[in-house]
Amino acid sequence: MFGFLKSNKCAPEAEAAPEKPKDWLARLKSGLTKTREKLGSQLTQLFGRHTKIDDDLYDELESILIGSDIGVAPTMHLLEQLRTRIARDRVTDVTEVKRLLKECLLDMLAPLAQPLTLTAKKPFVILVAGVNGAGKTTSIGKLTWYFREQGKSVMLAAGDTFRAAAVEQLRTWGERNNITVVSQQEGDPAAVVFDTLQSAIAKGVDVVLADTAGRLPTQLHLMDELKKVKRVVTKVIADAPHEVLLVLDANTGQNAVTQVKAFDDALGVTGLVLTKLDGSAKGGAIAGISRFKSIPLRFVGVGEDIDDLRPFNARDYVDALFD
Repeated sequence: MFGFLKSNKCAPEAEAAPEKPKDWLARLKSGLTKTREKLGSQLTQLFGRHTKIDDDLYDELESILIGSDIGVAPTMHLLEQLRTRIARDRVTDVTEVKRLLKECLLDMLAPLAQPLTLTAKKPFVILVAGVNGAGKTTSIGKLTWYFREQGKSVMLAAGDTFRAAAVEQLRTWGERNNITVVSQQEGDPAAVVFDTLQSAIAKGVDVVLADTAGRLPTQLHLMDELKKVKRVVTKVIADAPHEVLLVLDANTGQNAVTQVKAFDDALGVTGLVLTKLDGSAKGGAIAGISRFKSIPLRFVGVGEDIDDLRPFNARDYVDALFD
């Protein structure tokens, strides 16, 4: 019934030298090109038209921020903080507003920058959820490489049994990372996860990454099945899953907030992964997530390479968004 796949061929990507931080920042800036160019152009025009800080400037700034996918509630919060800081510092120079706006946005996003730290739990179980097309299975492959670079042993559960392509995709990532993938072509995702955990315990594996079938928040019967997977995990290991990651497509903009709420209600999301910051992404959506609920943004992804998923750094992100 179940398939255990392990490749003996080491992935060439895993042998590559780590990328320099400045190269990563350049890739992040490239991924936020669309939002940055739109935001930067509009801010430049705004500050060129206004010679003083007044209500008209704030009104136009509000429209620009909302139009950059930052969202209404986050924009109101940002402007409130901006007004407070301008008053506190007695700023009168319009050219200083952009710098202060960056500081306010950084203050908003900084609490999200909480890297995922593996505890002594063995196996450390990570349940990965998200809608179809968000990049969930690919993110699992990249997370595998990330943990393997830390010297951790990893096992994958191909729990997306509704899509044969997803199972094959995960098997491919297993081959690239030289690790075991437990799979079943069709059937019960919870059974796949159960079998994976039993095997991981027996073999002393450090990390288990469990893929789940992509679903829309409106598909209540499928969300119920996702809850079943979590219950099965808890039956095998009482305090697991130790992390519930929700993968979000950066191009969904404010729809990401709706997804966070739905999956959090069903699973209790403990961390987020933002994918597809590929140049057309709606980068401002992170601000909306930060105001909805303080769920850490664990990782951001900027491309298709195996090392294109990195821990979220709020300052790098804000710099890439504005500069």
